[in-house]
Amino acid sequence: MSTVHLPPAEYYATLPKIVGGAGAVIRDTTGRFLLVKPSYRDHWEVPGGGLAPGEDPRRAVRREIKEELGLNLTPGRLLAVDWVPEQPDGHPPLCNFVFDCGLTTKDEARRQVRLDSGELTEWTLASPEEWDALLPPHMARRLHACARALTHDTTLYLHHGFDPIRHHT
Repeated sequence: MSTVHLPPAEYYATLPKIVGGAGAVIRDTTGRFLLVKPSYRDHWEVPGGGLAPGEDPRRAVRREIKEELGLNLTPGRLLAVDWVPEQPDGHPPLCNFVFDCGLTTKDEARRQVRLDSGELTEWTLASPEEWDALLPPHMARRLHACARALTHDTTLYLHHGFDPIRHHT
């Protein structure tokens, strides 16, 4: 049996396509996370977005919070990596990196946040009790996991928001 070796460009073209994303957890001392309401979605989410070509996740989240919120923050430690499998609507798999981007207060946020009005309509500091109502289920699970990661000073691997160690399917 012979093995065919393809030139690198042809071989790479055969590999699956995966979308990369990066999100920011900006929080207050009571455990509320800053959420944003995109103009193009029916739900809230954390600030962040897709990686640009050649961009690493940490640089992407820094760029996104500058563009979306007008904040110049340096991302801290990685809280979670969430693998979101291909969706029935054809959305390709997503690997989302969520970083701790520090503390704020409602007053500081009011003074400093400058929403990208073309992309976002509003922001809020939401408590963990509000996440399930404001976010799609996998995003709410992701944020609850990030809160655990902050509490336990760890980084978590998630599968569509579920922690496979805590949640056996």
